[in-house]
Amino acid sequence: MRNSACLHATSEIEYRDIRRKGLSAPVAIIPIVIETPSEQKLLEHTCEPRRLLYLSRIHPQKGIDILLRAWARIERHFPGWELYIVGPDNGEYLLQMQALAKDLRIERVTFPGPAYGYEKSQAYWSAELFVLPTHSENFGLVVAEALAHGVPAIVSKGAPWSGLEKEKCGWWVDIRVEPLTECLREAMSKSSEELFDMGTQGRHWMKRDFSWERIGKMMHETYEWVLGGGPPPEWVITN
Repeated sequence: MRNSACLHATSEIEYRDIRRKGLSAPVAIIPIVIETPSEQKLLEHTCEPRRLLYLSRIHPQKGIDILLRAWARIERHFPGWELYIVGPDNGEYLLQMQALAKDLRIERVTFPGPAYGYEKSQAYWSAELFVLPTHSENFGLVVAEALAHGVPAIVSKGAPWSGLEKEKCGWWVDIRVEPLTECLREAMSKSSEELFDMGTQGRHWMKRDFSWERIGKMMHETYEWVLGGGPPPEWVITN
C-alpha cells in the first residue's frame, strides 16, 4: 500500500483514516454507486401512523440507545408517529434495547427484525423519515439507500453526510440525545408534503452524484491520470 500510485476512499472519513495510517500516496475520493429504484415513493395522504425508520444492524456502534432516549422525550408530543427499528441482532444487543425501551416506558416502538431485498425497499417506502444516530461510519450505505428511495434522513456526525443539509434533504446532527431530540422535534413537525419534497430532493441527489455513469467516469479519469500523469482530477488529493 505504501508503494501504491493511488488509493481509493469512499468518503472524507476514509481519506483521513488513510492519512492517519501514515500512507502518503494520492487518494481518490470516489463514493459507492447507489442503485436508485425505478419505483417511486408515493405521497400517501393518510392521517397516521407516520413512521420514523431506523434500518441497520442492532449494534452498540449505531447509537440506538441515543435514539430511544430521544424518542422517549418526544413520543407523547407526536401521537401520530411510530418508531420502527429494523435490522438483524448483533450479539443479543436487541434484548438490551428492548429492555431499555421498556424502562423508558416507550409505547410506540417496534423491532420487526431484519429486512432484505424488496422487503427492505418496502420498509423505506413506508417511512416518512429515516434516522441513523451512529457513532462511526466510513460511508453509511443505508443513508444513501433511504435517499434513493425518496426518504429524507436524520444522520449523526459520526457518518460523512454533511451534504444532507446542503441538498435540503435531511439533517446532520451531533451524536447526543439533546441535539437528536430537537432535530426529531423539528423534522416530525413538518407536513407529509414537506417531507416528501425533501425526499424527492434526496433522490435527485443520488441520481446525480452516485450513479453508475458518474462513478464510472470518475474511475476512468482516475486511471487515465495514474497511467498518463498530468494534473490530477479534482477528487484526487495528493497531499
